[in-house]
Amino acid sequence: MLVSGVHPVVPCKGSVGTSGDLAPLSHIAIVLVGEGKAEYKGEILQGKEALKRAGLKPVSLEAKEGLALINGTQAMSGVGVLALNEAERVGLAADMAACLTMEALNGVISAFDSELLAVRPHPELEFVASRMRNWLEGSRRITRQGEVRIQDAYSIRCIPQVHGASWQAFNYVEERLKVEMNSATDNPIVLESGEIISGGHFHGQPIALSMDFLKVAAAEWANISERRTERLVNPQLSGLSPFLAVNPGLECGLMVAQYAAASLVSENKVLAHPASVDSIPTSANQEDHVSMGTIGSRQAREIIHNSARVIAIEMICASQTIYLEKAENQLAQATRDYLEKVRLICPPLESDRAISDQMEELAQFILREDLLR
Repeated sequence: MLVSGVHPVVPCKGSVGTSGDLAPLSHIAIVLVGEGKAEYKGEILQGKEALKRAGLKPVSLEAKEGLALINGTQAMSGVGVLALNEAERVGLAADMAACLTMEALNGVISAFDSELLAVRPHPELEFVASRMRNWLEGSRRITRQGEVRIQDAYSIRCIPQVHGASWQAFNYVEERLKVEMNSATDNPIVLESGEIISGGHFHGQPIALSMDFLKVAAAEWANISERRTERLVNPQLSGLSPFLAVNPGLECGLMVAQYAAASLVSENKVLAHPASVDSIPTSANQEDHVSMGTIGSRQAREIIHNSARVIAIEMICASQTIYLEKAENQLAQATRDYLEKVRLICPPLESDRAISDQMEELAQFILREDLLR
């Protein structure tokens, strides 16, 4: 079906994440047998018709195949993998946005020193700092301790610690999903010996906890990004034109862009409440503890998309600052190259204009582009 372009229509809600993702997975399996609904070449069709147009015939299920198709954690894991792939892109974009902001505000690179970070040897801290040091190499905007100021605010000085901790969570979730994707999660299980044992592999708790962890990690990329945006647009913190307007007092500049970032960050905090701490009995109380892992997977992806928008706003504000400072030629090569991509989507503001479409386009660019490539 996948190769032929037959895509089952699956409700995103309706699974408690235990006994398998029964509701969503049933909507996939039912198309295999010629029922339900599927999308084929942009058209929503009855399952049987979609299979027919693709030259496929309905499957006749045999013993245990129905259970194998619906009694597992494939939905929460599948959405979780999509979320993880997008989270990796958002995390890299967060590191790049931080580089642009550091150049915009003459950030102090001394806090990213490898010898300094070695005394607290979480590897992800150096992972972030070394990448940012490489991207900022050759910049004439970056300062060292004491040149302009002794130290930066936490949202800049503590980037390795905050971003690094989110990468720690990312690595944990990646390992859990690798195990889950290579597991049997239906019930009962037919062992290699031929013995059939009823167990609990359909319970989504390992993925539920992982998705809740990913939610918090991705939300923090946005949380600290919004604080850097505030430092860019607030003249009392930056010494720049209020809200980065070309004609302050007559124009709003990027004031409302920061509002949008604040709103998204606040929404993320609500979504980051752990789904896995909730449980409600099903199946006449036989299934008396459930994981809610599929809810967590969906929320993780929504937080990641929100975070991409927040980081896009930081990039736009950093771009505007660099424009006002006429500092393009002082940037590092890597950040200058990336800034060109940002400005192809959202050029600097010469006067007030609507940028909501450009903000969204930049967020989608972040979600789909491999920054390292």
